[in-house]
Amino acid sequence: MIRRNLEHSEVKATRYRAHGGGVAHMILDTRHLQTLMFLAHASVPPRDRLIGHVDPMEEIYIIQSGQGRIQVGDEVCEVEPGDAIQIPAGHFHELTNTGKGELTILVVAGLIPV
Repeated sequence: MIRRNLEHSEVKATRYRAHGGGVAHMILDTRHLQTLMFLAHASVPPRDRLIGHVDPMEEIYIIQSGQGRIQVGDEVCEVEPGDAIQIPAGHFHELTNTGKGELTILVVAGLIPV
């Protein structure tokens, strides 16, 4: 078993700018996981966004707090806490914070072939 949170020293050491508009941390990655690529936490300030991009792996965004709008491919929808959005590998996606507070998400990234 591995236990991590955002205050863990290894997690804090992974802080990075996520797609231009957010701050992210790797909670778990391939150093710890056997078949998943990573579990990350990201926060997006009000009126900012994770700039649209394409990833080579499937992802799931889990909205923890705040309000936003996500685009996956040609689909656009509003998101709120508790929503989980599946993003297929190779699909364009962008997340915009439309609320007055911080938008926070967990990101689970795809399987590593075994």
